[in-house]
Amino acid sequence: MKELINNAQHIVIFTHMAPDGDAMGSALAMWHYCQKRATVIVPNAFPAFLGWMPGAEEIRIYEQKPQECDKLIAEADLIICTDFNDPKRIGPMGEKMVANSCPKVLIDHHLMDERVKELTNEGFWTEVHSHPEASSACEIVYRLLTNEGLTEEIATCIYTGLMTDTGNFSYNSNNPEIYEIVASLLRAGARKDEIYDWVFNQYSTDRMRLTGYALYRKMRIFPEYHLALITLTASELEQYHYKQGDCEGLVNMPLQIGDVFYSVFMREERPKPGTPKPRIRISFRSQGDRPVNIWANEVFHGGGHMNASGGELFGSLEQAVKLFENTYKNYLKQ
Repeated sequence: MKELINNAQHIVIFTHMAPDGDAMGSALAMWHYCQKRATVIVPNAFPAFLGWMPGAEEIRIYEQKPQECDKLIAEADLIICTDFNDPKRIGPMGEKMVANSCPKVLIDHHLMDERVKELTNEGFWTEVHSHPEASSACEIVYRLLTNEGLTEEIATCIYTGLMTDTGNFSYNSNNPEIYEIVASLLRAGARKDEIYDWVFNQYSTDRMRLTGYALYRKMRIFPEYHLALITLTASELEQYHYKQGDCEGLVNMPLQIGDVFYSVFMREERPKPGTPKPRIRISFRSQGDRPVNIWANEVFHGGGHMNASGGELFGSLEQAVKLFENTYKNYLKQ
């Protein structure tokens, strides 16, 4: 990978739609490592509470400047993809990436479905660093770069991804080496307390009110299966002036209830031009040895880690809820 980076002059770094802390952290850490020869492009806007991250001001957002981004993608002589393994996860940019025959590096921690495995076996990626056992893409980036020396900026980005993709080290974080990595990041200059404050203590009044509404009015409990479900329609989100990232972490909150071990959150997005159906984005969380990734994959075309997964459905929120109600007993422990 180092040789590929050193030989490239126009590097493009991609991460997935609705970028979270791990997506932003892994992409920006690689951007700092590649220095001025790289550009980070994300499909759509990232949450405001991640805008402080070093280098975030240099990120190109495809939805805002598609022509400029298309030119950068076409001219790239190296592409690095972090925190996703399927070109479909970056929307229209995926086709542009596939069309460019330059070398491509994959850095990811999600399971590959059969289609992605086939793509990988056919040599689509020049180099693959895929480790589903890892806590985050940022952990993999750390392991790739640790011998190269960590700057304060890189350490800050990696710590942000580690922290957010483990729910502040509450899941996917039993490997003792993770805390050795944290110690190394702190020694390199990552300011743990400040990062936590930037990510978790910068919410708007509207977000707080939306959270209260979701928990009080929209949370359903299925006690026999220790399961919680929260749903929010597009109209409800608009009522609280929803902005990207305002629902981040909401799916984790029902797990604070003593006898709730599974939590699902469904959020409706209005149809975009050319797409007749709304998209329902679905988040899954669980505790202990209770997997949700198989359910997310087989029913909602998604996947992820055992305790933290995602999926989607193109259709109505009512259809998504009905599918949820018809299938949860097949996948959850009582």
